[in-house]
Amino acid sequence: MRRPVVAPVSTRWEPAASERALGLGFYVTHGPGFVGRLKTRPEDFRVDEISANPRPAEGGAYTVMRVVSRNWEQHELSQRLASVLGLPPHAMSWAGTKDRRAIAERLVSYRGPLPAHPIDLPDVEILEAYTARDGLTLGHHFGNTFSIRIGVEPMGLEASERAARAIREELVRLGGFANLFGPQRFGEVRPVTHDVGRHLVHHDVAGAVHTYLCAIPDATDTVGVEARRAYADHGDANRALREFPPYFRFERQMLDHLARGQTPERALRALSRELRLLFVHAYQSLLFNRWLTGRVAVGLPLHDVVAGDFVLRVGRDGTVPGTEAVPVTGSNLEECRDTVGRGRARLAGPLVGFDTPRPVGVPGELLERLLAEEKISRSDFELPGTPELASAGVWRPVWVNLPPIGVVVEPQRPGATEPDPGLWLNFGLPKGCYATVLLREFLKTGATLADNGGEAASSTAY
Repeated sequence: MRRPVVAPVSTRWEPAASERALGLGFYVTHGPGFVGRLKTRPEDFRVDEISANPRPAEGGAYTVMRVVSRNWEQHELSQRLASVLGLPPHAMSWAGTKDRRAIAERLVSYRGPLPAHPIDLPDVEILEAYTARDGLTLGHHFGNTFSIRIGVEPMGLEASERAARAIREELVRLGGFANLFGPQRFGEVRPVTHDVGRHLVHHDVAGAVHTYLCAIPDATDTVGVEARRAYADHGDANRALREFPPYFRFERQMLDHLARGQTPERALRALSRELRLLFVHAYQSLLFNRWLTGRVAVGLPLHDVVAGDFVLRVGRDGTVPGTEAVPVTGSNLEECRDTVGRGRARLAGPLVGFDTPRPVGVPGELLERLLAEEKISRSDFELPGTPELASAGVWRPVWVNLPPIGVVVEPQRPGATEPDPGLWLNFGLPKGCYATVLLREFLKTGATLADNGGEAASSTAY
């Protein structure tokens, strides 16, 4: 039976300003959640890739390795692995990006023979390595499983468990949650990735480089702030190389090119294409989040369709390819509703690129208004100054069917000398879906009550 045409969205909670700035403008649940601490330690966040393993082949041109890392930023790990293996800095390929402050297991590949000696990097373990005819490409996996610990106050353990189970039951009734991009998409420590991408789409490479080197978002309190502020003031790349911490590898690569008198375009290309693409993709992600929030604001549904929408067919293997969206028109509206209701298609939102068609109706008006606010057009994503980063655009399902969610109480962390209780949430998600988006339904970090004059919620995470 087809689901009713409703918007399964809570109007009770107002997200924090920091979330709204990233387009995370709503929740789907009404419950207040509970007070909690995420990622107190890397061990509190475990993500394991559900890999589409390249088939082993003796004498294959590629090496595939299964890597477990602790507290490693993925692009940094990629360069360090390449260095240990004697490969060019950008030689490693991954299926998907993983969280930095976490224990993360995933596949990595490179073109070349098996390692000739053990890989000795701190907090990195190679579980297996084999040769294959093919390497990995972005998206070459099915999804990820997560095991996440949320620390709670000792006196509030029982209440936190009740709140977590209540939110889980509400999500079960809804059948899922909105497929927003999580905060780490925009920079887990310093959320400026989308701002760099915005400059690139506006054909302002110098602005992109300056933002990457200097931008300090509000409330950011991280190492290197003074060095960034100083460079923004004096603009001397040679001096900045002395002031920027040595572990700011990507910033220093760019500064080295600038110090030698090279252009911002050359400095930007000091970074891997994968990382530079991430800037553009993060900006597309921001636009998607804002479009989806706008859709909710006007009362359009998230798991049903209206004329002007697009849908993606669900493949036989359960995956949802994002390249072949079908427009919903007056003539096929009921057919599309029926197909979506039976789970054979999904409502899709645009990751805007130069080939994104112009939708009609209210969904189209929302997108056109958003592009006008950003002062961009679809053709801007051709990126004539950096054509290797051009994006035709794809489509993304706007709703995630709810996975089974395990809630496990840990009254005391093993080995802790002080009271340190927590709740573990265990679940799996398809590729491209963010655990942090599901977690925010449980914690509602910094949210306020929207229907009582802005009274502070009792569930601010810390």
